Amino acid sequence: MRPTQASFPATRLRRARQTAPIRALTRENTLSVDDFIWPVFVRSGEGIEEPIPSMPGVFRRSVDKIVDAARDAADLGIPAICIFPYTGLEERTEDCAGAWDPDNHANRAIRAIKAAVPDIAIMTDVALDTYNINGHDGFVENGEIVNDRTVEALVKMTLAQAEAGADIIGPSDMMDGRIGAMRSALEGAGHQNTMILSYSAKYASGFYGPFRDAVGASGALTGDKKTYQMDPANSDEALRLIERDLREGADMVMVKPGLPYLDICRRVKDTFGAPTYAYQVSGEYSMIQAAAQQGWIDGDKVMMESLMAFKRAGCDGILTYFAPAAARLLAEK
Repeated sequence: MRPTQASFPATRLRRARQTAPIRALTRENTLSVDDFIWPVFVRSGEGIEEPIPSMPGVFRRSVDKIVDAARDAADLGIPAICIFPYTGLEERTEDCAGAWDPDNHANRAIRAIKAAVPDIAIMTDVALDTYNINGHDGFVENGEIVNDRTVEALVKMTLAQAEAGADIIGPSDMMDGRIGAMRSALEGAGHQNTMILSYSAKYASGFYGPFRDAVGASGALTGDKKTYQMDPANSDEALRLIERDLREGADMVMVKPGLPYLDICRRVKDTFGAPTYAYQVSGEYSMIQAAAQQGWIDGDKVMMESLMAFKRAGCDGILTYFAPAAARLLAEK
């Protein structure tokens, strides 16, 4: 039972807000650079740092430039980056074989970063959408995104990334049974220390548009992803998905998108107590950036407020494109 507090004027709640030092002493949640995973986009070529128009301040980088970005992140104290490959339509196939090619952009980037910046943790993305001519996270057969054949491919992709040196595997595909299959394969191949941060509650959201531009999937996608990503109206289902993935061997779980689903973050953390993450996705990032560029909001203030919202909702960490900018602001304080 919540303790009863004295009535006014014995209790004046404003006392705890009167100065910056007092506010710091009574603050319930704190935000740290240790909370950030920085998503980055890798592409072919050399010496390339290509701006993404729908994501102001975000770039597609060639492997050499991704290494430079990893150095910058490490210097800022960011503990982890997450690698997403950009592939043009000419690089995509029906069989998605590029996904587990040891020499694809992502795997080359993993090896290069590990050689140059060994202390930063590397997370990867496991899904077929960036290699699939159909733009879907799984194989498409007669108009259906098939589950079991896709899981077999995702396991091969997982092992290729682990062999390249990935620390954290990030399955974003939402196929049934993939966590158990990946964990079994990793154990069998001697990668027992490779972690899985599962996109367990990933919603069929309208907030992903700029990301699909960033990875080259916008023009490739046929139809939608509602048969495998979650219905935004559902909350209890998220808990069933989280429980399943934890039972199958996920070390950490994720809710995606972030800000529109803070209620899910809180339910997950309160129910399971497992390491819980959220992805502040491209649409969330781009809306804040666009409003800031128009002068409608204070961009830095809203950025930090939005990141604190995740901590208040129970998240242990956040995937955010704001990671470098937020890290610099935190360092200044």
